[in-house]
Amino acid sequence: MEGQEETKNITVVVAGRPYPLKIRVEDEASLRKIVKEVNEKINRFQLTYTHKDKQDCLSMALLTYAVDLHKTQLATAQEAHLSAKLSHLEALLDQEV
Repeated sequence: MEGQEETKNITVVVAGRPYPLKIRVEDEASLRKIVKEVNEKINRFQLTYTHKDKQDCLSMALLTYAVDLHKTQLATAQEAHLSAKLSHLEALLDQEV
């Protein structure tokens, strides 16, 4: 069928809980890799903070990803701002030539 993406139903397990998802077929490999990384991060928190329950470790993992995303967004915004400044400078130099 033209115009429709192929999807499939899968179940992933995060922090010991199953989550049924409907995903695009081409996203499955990257999604499974992300799930594996999240579970590994949760497990590392559990080993480091033995007095914390799984929910606390899941929350800490989520926060680390949120901080990383925020840093990436800031860096992207700074790059866009710098690129705009460079384009402006280039335009000024072109006028002088």
